[in-house]
Amino acid sequence: MHLFRKIVNRKLCSGVNLALSKDGSSLRTLCTSARRSTVMQAWVIDKYGNNSVLRFTKNAPFPIIHYPNEVIIKVHAAGLNPIDINMRGGYGAATMAMKRDPLHINQAGSEFPLILGREVSGEIMECGLDVPYFKPGDEVWAAISPWKQGSLAEFVVVSGNEVSHKPKSLSHLDAASLPYVAVTAWSAIVNTGGLNKNNSAKKRVLIIGGSGGVGTFAIQMLKSWGAHVTATCSQNAECLVRDLGADDVVDYTSGPVETKLKTLEKFDLILDNIGGDTERWAVGLLKPWCGSKYVTLVTPFLRNTDQLGLADGMMQTAVTIATKALKHITKGVHYRWGFFAPSGRALDDISEMVDEGKIRAVVEQCFPFTEVPQAFAKVEKGHARGKTIVTVAREQEE
Repeated sequence: MHLFRKIVNRKLCSGVNLALSKDGSSLRTLCTSARRSTVMQAWVIDKYGNNSVLRFTKNAPFPIIHYPNEVIIKVHAAGLNPIDINMRGGYGAATMAMKRDPLHINQAGSEFPLILGREVSGEIMECGLDVPYFKPGDEVWAAISPWKQGSLAEFVVVSGNEVSHKPKSLSHLDAASLPYVAVTAWSAIVNTGGLNKNNSAKKRVLIIGGSGGVGTFAIQMLKSWGAHVTATCSQNAECLVRDLGADDVVDYTSGPVETKLKTLEKFDLILDNIGGDTERWAVGLLKPWCGSKYVTLVTPFLRNTDQLGLADGMMQTAVTIATKALKHITKGVHYRWGFFAPSGRALDDISEMVDEGKIRAVVEQCFPFTEVPQAFAKVEKGHARGKTIVTVAREQEE
């Protein structure tokens, strides 16, 4: 389904994007429809910092299709995540700069003005030449890679292989709460943890941090696959977590959470969304010598590259993961790091699960496009009970 035609592309000064075929014999348009504007409304940052760096503009550059596998999405709603707070402050800037495509940054070679927002639900406006599986008007959702311009804008350009048709049963507002956390959980549980719908029955899984975006999604997905799920959360979130299907819920505010967890049967998989001190005691909760895995989404990779530079940071990261993996394998358990991995194919499967009633959106609060700084402040407080969403198209159309 996800086709890619190897052609060299070139943007002409007229603003129309054309592609040169591999043999150089002909030029073909990259888009299925012409660009409608040159500017759009967006929230941007011009430097890294606190909430004061967020700036609203009506003159953000309209996104352009540079490659034949890209699409432009008209944004109806955008989801916010802790990574947006971190990126606003410059976290991971060194690695993101290495990953950014020169065609998608400004002429000075800077990422600024930078648009944040990693989740989008909207409709296809334009398609590249090699995107036969979408057409203008299709309702879609996507998780956007951190090194690309984000969804806090009227339009966003993304790779077609990162996009999926939106679940028919969800509004754009609800749909925007899922893509980033869904593919993050999918990557950690399926790609790294090794569980899937065919082998999860009766597996015991512990989710540390069960009330946030990744946790609420992971609980539902694992329960739909037949796993036994234990989750940690605060007392205020216990009802939500149980309602999502968690078999056991441990309140971390009522005493040492590790003491309570040690009274339970050991686990086949632990998904750690919190990090910090949890790593010290959580690995000991796994079944030894049974292929059990501890997967943490809190890694030092970006921090290392920010502080030490790319080469030294990657070297330090490799040493750290190797040391920890070796230390824990001698105890009969596997230590792994989980990472976000955008995938339209994963979202295809997740969309089906949503429409079958196995996954539901958990939205805590919704903000209009004019109140993006307030939405950031909400996410920055932590203690999430679901997702924070920003509506975009609805307000622009009123």
